[in-house]
Amino acid sequence: MEPTPVAAAATTPAVAGTTTPVPVQEKGSCAPSPAATAETCGDRDLAQEKTAEVLEYITGLKLLAVMVAVVLAAFLMLLDISIISTAVPRITSDFHSLPDVGWYAGAYQLASSCLQPLTGRIYTEFSAKWTFLIFFLVFEVGSLICGVATSSPMFIGGRVIAGLGSSGLMNGAMTLVAGAVPLAKRPLYTGLVIGIAQVGLVCGPLIGGALTEYSSWRWCFYINLPIGGVTAAFLVMTHVPDITEKPPFTLALLRRVVPELDLVGFVLFVPAAVMFLLALQLGGQAYAWGSAQIVGLFCGAAATAAVFVGWEWRVMGDRAMLPGHLLRQRVVLMSVVQGMFVMASTTVASFYLPIYFQGVKGVGPTLSGVYMLPSILTQLLLVVVSGALISKIGYYLPFAVFGGVFNSIGSGLLSTLAPGTETAKWVGYQIITGAGRGAAMQICIIAIQHALQPAQIPVGMSAMIFAQNFSAAILTVVSATIFTHNLGAEIAVRAPSISPEAVSAAGASGAAVHALVPPDSLPEVLEGVLQSYADSFDRVFYLVTACAVMTFVAAWGVGWKDTRQKKTGTVQQRGDGAA
Repeated sequence: MEPTPVAAAATTPAVAGTTTPVPVQEKGSCAPSPAATAETCGDRDLAQEKTAEVLEYITGLKLLAVMVAVVLAAFLMLLDISIISTAVPRITSDFHSLPDVGWYAGAYQLASSCLQPLTGRIYTEFSAKWTFLIFFLVFEVGSLICGVATSSPMFIGGRVIAGLGSSGLMNGAMTLVAGAVPLAKRPLYTGLVIGIAQVGLVCGPLIGGALTEYSSWRWCFYINLPIGGVTAAFLVMTHVPDITEKPPFTLALLRRVVPELDLVGFVLFVPAAVMFLLALQLGGQAYAWGSAQIVGLFCGAAATAAVFVGWEWRVMGDRAMLPGHLLRQRVVLMSVVQGMFVMASTTVASFYLPIYFQGVKGVGPTLSGVYMLPSILTQLLLVVVSGALISKIGYYLPFAVFGGVFNSIGSGLLSTLAPGTETAKWVGYQIITGAGRGAAMQICIIAIQHALQPAQIPVGMSAMIFAQNFSAAILTVVSATIFTHNLGAEIAVRAPSISPEAVSAAGASGAAVHALVPPDSLPEVLEGVLQSYADSFDRVFYLVTACAVMTFVAAWGVGWKDTRQKKTGTVQQRGDGAA
């Protein structure tokens, strides 16, 4: 039998950075060939991805340019989350805004999570490259506003804008990688992107500390602008294949897609989230927990959330922001839960370790970043190594379980830190924790990519990243509430001569904390203040430990699946067993 064009194409080596000139099957059609029959006519998306893997994936300098751009964008996004961690003590002192510390991270991640579910729909319908660049531009504008901010509210506003832009970056990065390389190679390239991007998350405290101490904390945001220019230039000049066939952008396409974006769900979700976080921040601080204001915020959030759930379930169905048919798949649901708690534990820890090192140990921003190197280096090493090993052995569940165990143990040990804790202990505790987070960090992404069809991957990824950002936003605000409430209570007992208002205005930099104690005070007063900060830090890490335990529990549900490439005849297969 003569080979069909598609089958023949499958046996022809692809030239680096080029596409083989073979006809591409039209949407909805079924080529009368053995290869097409093997793929099945009903699985159009799968057939399209197989064709893309044979014909369109890029190599050589083009792949290098795309990977550099994607890595830099992901690096900046995660850097923006953590770079302010060592700068926050100085920012709170400059703006006299210690109670706002939760919003400096929470506003960014809340804005990102609110828009996140829509990004999957947008990437499904429009060109991945140009959609990615638009989100990246919004992110850069938010960074500029943060850099020039003159007040805490203006700074928070810039964080909101940057968060809206970041909502499409990680999802878009994974979508671009999915379109650029075959499925069997994605664990390696995903591990590379996540690993180097994690440099931003884990090295952010070191970079932010150096910029804060030797220049200005504003450079924590100005730094995004030149790097962003390089990123945009690489992408604009390089063709990036889409994972599925996309029509050209037209006004007719826009009019068709906008009604499918579930904007009503977005409008319902945002006020529910904001009211809930406001209640968490203001409760016990500006208002009593039982006050009408706090109770009203909680009730409003619950009522709006109920309407949101009803709208998503009854009206939107599979077109909802978070499609139920995806979350009903065990692997997808447990991957979302696993990724959610890994990100939450990492984000909260990255904000409060610098507060411990600066506020309790009394070191400067740069040295506090240096003190976090044990977790930084270990986490980076394990992310890259785990990605390479998964590509080699094929199975990712063992790494999820290993990560959950070590993250739980290390976080629990960090919750015991005190003013006099020896260096060897906090270094060792960070190594254990970093190993756990590094091994578990990318598992949710790999599991979802191998559980879903190509056209479903952007929506599935957006659901996962939504859960990560929203949980991190909530738990960052919760951790700030725990920290400030406990700090006020501890100061009242251990150093009653220091007013809670003075503590709130001082912030958490080492100089500001020590300045709370008058020079003529007894040594016991300073000891009481430092112990109060340390005890409040420990309470926050009880929350981090609980998140780490949840990553271990969820790890058992991410699936036992061989991710290595499988071939049947001459047609490249997904290797995920998806129907």
